[in-house]
Amino acid sequence: MVNLTRQLGIEVPILQAPMAGAQGADLALAVSAAGGLGALPCAMLTPDTMAEALHRIRAESSRPVNVNFFCHEPPVHDARRLERWHRALTPYYAEFGLDIDNVPTGTGRRPFDHETCDALEPFRPEVVSFHFGLPEPALLERVKAWGATVLSSATTVEEARWLEAHGADAVIAQGLEAGGHRGMFLTDDVTTQLGTFALLPQVVAAVSVPVIAAGGIADARGVAAAFKLGAEAVQAGTAFLCCPDAAISALHRQALQSEAARHTALTNLYTGRPARGIVTRLMRELGPLGDVAPPFPLATAAIAPLRSAAEAAGSSDFSPLWAGQNASTCREVAAAEVVRSLAAGVS
Repeated sequence: MVNLTRQLGIEVPILQAPMAGAQGADLALAVSAAGGLGALPCAMLTPDTMAEALHRIRAESSRPVNVNFFCHEPPVHDARRLERWHRALTPYYAEFGLDIDNVPTGTGRRPFDHETCDALEPFRPEVVSFHFGLPEPALLERVKAWGATVLSSATTVEEARWLEAHGADAVIAQGLEAGGHRGMFLTDDVTTQLGTFALLPQVVAAVSVPVIAAGGIADARGVAAAFKLGAEAVQAGTAFLCCPDAAISALHRQALQSEAARHTALTNLYTGRPARGIVTRLMRELGPLGDVAPPFPLATAAIAPLRSAAEAAGSSDFSPLWAGQNASTCREVAAAEVVRSLAAGVS
């Protein structure tokens, strides 16, 4: 088996988790410059804005980059479910003097498609990763044709086996502790989700491709534990969120460095799909998980005006404060320092 660090063309087996809406090219460049694998999340970018970011990355660095996409199925419009969602949010809209009847349309997140692949191909990124499974075979063949290494997230052993069988070159074992969206795609049942150090050895035993550990790993000790359980690399996200090169709000930074970060939960209120974040007023009052929100990514449109109004008033009550269960090392330090501290655990 080819060593994964060598295969990815990096110096240390530390991957920065792609975090849509929380970072862009700045963080990807900083992590890659430190010898890890920086990532550019593209789920919320248009083909043009993605190309703009990649032009900059290629102009400023010769190091490998991981370009990340979602592979969700666009939802079927359900007027009754959308009406129920708007009804649940009406009191909050009234609180800020907003009109629920003027909720903007649009989803803000697009799955990987041929138009996106057309814009991506000229850059021939060394690594392309996916969340929520893999794209259709024709798209995956296009990506592999330019020599890209393909990664994707698995939250169960069954998903890991599926990814290997369908062309993934390495599997990211995403434990329940991870911040942001669960990568689950073969089931909607959150009771199937395992913690990182329960999931990791089972995935290692189940597949023959390299396995990358993700979820709750924030320091050298966590990295060392992941390697002892068979990981060939570690992916970290929350540990990078307070770096100067991340693009989160001041409110999000404040929450991550407060006691509030000790209480996270899975919620589907912000996007329509389970994702882990710091518990907010919205999550407490509506319940973090349930069927009130429309399917991913339709919940986002109605949350956006509330988030903007509340943040303008200095409140994160309606903001998705994505974070994993271990924000203990999330500090305002250079990304290179985070990479070095994690790499100290590599044996």
